[in-house]
Amino acid sequence: MADLKKSKGDVASMSKYKSQYFALESKMKTLMAENEVLKKDNAKLTVERDSTITVLGESRKYNEVLVGQNEELSKTVEIAQKLSVSNLKTAAYKLRSSGKQIETEKARKADVLKISFTINENKVAKQGDKTYYVQVIDSKNNVLGEKKTESFGSNSLTYSFTSTVNYENKSVDVTQDLPGKDFEKGTYFVNVFDKGELVSKSSFSLR
Repeated sequence: MADLKKSKGDVASMSKYKSQYFALESKMKTLMAENEVLKKDNAKLTVERDSTITVLGESRKYNEVLVGQNEELSKTVEIAQKLSVSNLKTAAYKLRSSGKQIETEKARKADVLKISFTINENKVAKQGDKTYYVQVIDSKNNVLGEKKTESFGSNSLTYSFTSTVNYENKSVDVTQDLPGKDFEKGTYFVNVFDKGELVSKSSFSLR
């Protein structure tokens, strides 16, 4: 258009500008057609993108649900596999020279404490050696026996003895003697631990 204003308006110039105009008009139509195609493609891509975002969002939610379910299932399995202990009993005995044990409730006559408990049947628990830590505390708050200390995470446990059994998903009766002398009168407390977790407790008295 600038060249047209500067031209002399002769036939040759007008013919050249006319040809350029038609060429530009044709190119413009082509560009507009391409633009329409691009608009349609862009609209299609936008729909596909939105659809993909929706699917990804749903997949993410589904994965979060699955992760939550797996965590709950793991916790349920872990709980189901835990062993329980029952029938915790303790009695004091006097030892005869013949080796015979006579049950007594008198502290001055006691030579040994007999601790017994049952590891209950659990069909889904892991088989193998199972160790329990038994803690016996007298009326003066003293831990009897080995008095060894074991750490479980940030917690520590002073125990009287350990009892290890080969567990095969069936009930197991455990009995172990705790020798001693000069037993104190009063109430004794017996605690059974599965590592750092208290699984059973009881008490008894000597007079």
